[in-house]
Amino acid sequence: MAARRVVVFPSSAELGPALAHLVTSRAEKAIASHGRFTLGLSGGSLVSMLSKELLALPQLDCSKWVVGFCDERLVSFDDPESTYGLYKSQLFSRVNIPDSGILTINSSLPVNECAEDYTCKLKEAFPDDDIPVFDLLLLGMGPDGHTCSLFPDHPLLKETKKTVAPISDSPKPPAQRVTMTLPVVNAARCVAFVSTGGSKAAILKEVLEGREGPAFPAARVVPATGELLWLFC
Repeated sequence: MAARRVVVFPSSAELGPALAHLVTSRAEKAIASHGRFTLGLSGGSLVSMLSKELLALPQLDCSKWVVGFCDERLVSFDDPESTYGLYKSQLFSRVNIPDSGILTINSSLPVNECAEDYTCKLKEAFPDDDIPVFDLLLLGMGPDGHTCSLFPDHPLLKETKKTVAPISDSPKPPAQRVTMTLPVVNAARCVAFVSTGGSKAAILKEVLEGREGPAFPAARVVPATGELLWLFC
């Protein structure tokens, strides 16, 4: 893997534009290289920050973007817990990403079938890859060190075969979700963690420097050949 890069910003006012620049520069590079930009999104505070900063850019062109979700809650799209629903209202409805380029879950399915269905959608979107290789994944980290819907001490941390896995016992509600697995996360060309607020400072230190006992899920993100960035304030 390439060396990990950690960038600390004074506040979100500086982090936000840097995040937008990361996304657009990666998009430009990917489109020049292979004709499209594949982006994996996470929820939480990232939604409003990313949406605001991208919409502030002049002449933003998303026509060659393909967007997936690093994890998603098994709720209807109009539910405030739906990551897709939040991005649709704050970003997708205001830019030119084609509907065919937004890879959503089928929230009407039972959680196991939903994960299988999303696996098929990723296979269709990445027909040449045994494991989907995203140009950029944007991840968050919870106060317990979780990322995506991969929680501390959960069996899914050991998953090696599935691309997308169901989870029915999430310690953070809602309990039912689907999530990308570590093999997919670590196959990406670039993974960027985005973290704001001082409440996670202690856990962030342990993730970056290590701790006694099992590594936190976020610390298990180690791209095989891609870059790893930490952007926080």
